[in-house]
Amino acid sequence: MTDKATFADYKASADYISDRIGGATPDVAVILGSGLGSYADELTDTVVIPYREIPHFPISTVSYQKGELVYGRLGDKKVLAMNGRFHYYEGWEMWQTAYPIGVFKLLGIGKLIITNAAGGIDESYRPGDLVCVNDHIKLSPTSPLRGANIPEFGERFFDMQRVYDKTLIALAKEKAEALGFTLKEGVYGYMTGPQYETPAEIRMLRLVGATLVGMSTVAEVIFAAQCNIPTLCISCVSNMAAGITGAAITEEEVLETGKLIKHRFTSLMSEIIKAI
Repeated sequence: MTDKATFADYKASADYISDRIGGATPDVAVILGSGLGSYADELTDTVVIPYREIPHFPISTVSYQKGELVYGRLGDKKVLAMNGRFHYYEGWEMWQTAYPIGVFKLLGIGKLIITNAAGGIDESYRPGDLVCVNDHIKLSPTSPLRGANIPEFGERFFDMQRVYDKTLIALAKEKAEALGFTLKEGVYGYMTGPQYETPAEIRMLRLVGATLVGMSTVAEVIFAAQCNIPTLCISCVSNMAAGITGAAITEEEVLETGKLIKHRFTSLMSEIIKAI
């Protein structure tokens, strides 16, 4: 599928998923970032749907991401988790990286939690810190909504000042405090990748106000804003960004940090979802 998806494409995807999960309406959708996919194991009574089985759905090509939707329960909450996401650097168009959001809208999902692994630009961060994103800077000229607008999802021109839901941020910070740690806040700078950034690019990002950098999330957030789905974004600082420590940045470091913070991340996510 190379032409931009139609409303009928989104509906076919949503209808297939709805049929597989017995017509249930999930309370929340969760997009699990690099190194954080094990959270899906916390769900009970699960239904696993590989992306390749869903009509019109993209397929994740990142080797360590499972590429499946996991529907299940956490307490009395119904959760639909994406174990693996889509990135522009994989060769997908920007609208394809955000495609699941339109499907979530048609499934009636009213809350979205997006997670990611990010490089820390703010020097007060440390690898393993969890940070609530409260704004972003998109350093890419294209938008997931470029092209014909689908009015069922919202207006073509819409406000971006309240993209990251303040009520959900306050809830997340409260739950982190109860768990004994501080959930910081920050601004996510989006770069397309797949190469990591240069030290000069990180200096530029710092100058314009970014405290984190990563290669995902922003396309999904933009589409969620158009769909009027309240969104919470939590970044795991997997490494310090280029030029800050001088250390080489590796994919292995990103995944290892995810393992190290697994308990804290899992506990926080569960407490947030139960309270939504």
